[in-house]
Amino acid sequence: MKITKSLFRFDLVTLMPEMFQALTDFGVTGRAFKSGVIEMHVCNPREFAKDAHNTIDDKSYGGGPGMLMMVEPLVKAIEFIKEKQHKKGLKGAKVVHMTPRGKSLDHQLVRELLKEDSLIIIASRYEGVDERINDWVDEEISVGDYVMSGGELPAMTLMDCMIRQLPGVLNDDESANQDSFVDGLLDHPHFTRPELYRGLKVPEVLMSGDHEKIRIWRLKESLRETWTKRPDLLAERLLTKEESRLLQEVKREQEQDPYN
Repeated sequence: MKITKSLFRFDLVTLMPEMFQALTDFGVTGRAFKSGVIEMHVCNPREFAKDAHNTIDDKSYGGGPGMLMMVEPLVKAIEFIKEKQHKKGLKGAKVVHMTPRGKSLDHQLVRELLKEDSLIIIASRYEGVDERINDWVDEEISVGDYVMSGGELPAMTLMDCMIRQLPGVLNDDESANQDSFVDGLLDHPHFTRPELYRGLKVPEVLMSGDHEKIRIWRLKESLRETWTKRPDLLAERLLTKEESRLLQEVKREQEQDPYN
């Protein structure tokens, strides 16, 4: 696919721009950047520090452990990015802050963010950020209920999830449509050669060449995986008649042989 214009633009506010080479230089995302599907621009808030030491953190008012990122360098970085975008005729980008207290990242949120043309992502560090930054933030996003050393890896997680959904990024666009969570279910099991390995055989239906039987088997196994490992997903999903019937089969089979 020939790209004449990038499909999405990311602007990163980060103290560690080198970390993002993991995305730009390798794998599926690396190919997307090289082909021009994606643009990425990095802005280091140290460039907007006031003193000769480029200080961007300070102690918290009221005491407490650790240091906080100061609000002014971050705000100036955001404003600098938005001014650059304005000069290029781009509309105002949504500002996202990667933080443990944010909305949990899931596939639905990825799809919502892809309705934008660009994102400004703040990858903060230290103990936290001056609370006043939220006047410049549109959305807080979390990648899980745990604490990391900084927002760079969560930012890359978000970017990877978004990039693989863009047309032309994967060699087969249908791969993205069949990923886990895309339709609210976990993906079905996959098999490749050899057909027999240490007594473990590939399911015969997958060797049959009967596309309808394969489709039903995959749907049923997808329901089985979801029911067994993430039943909460089924509680949130409106099942079709076919899915309801297959799920009932899965439950009956599990009752008959709970260890299988």
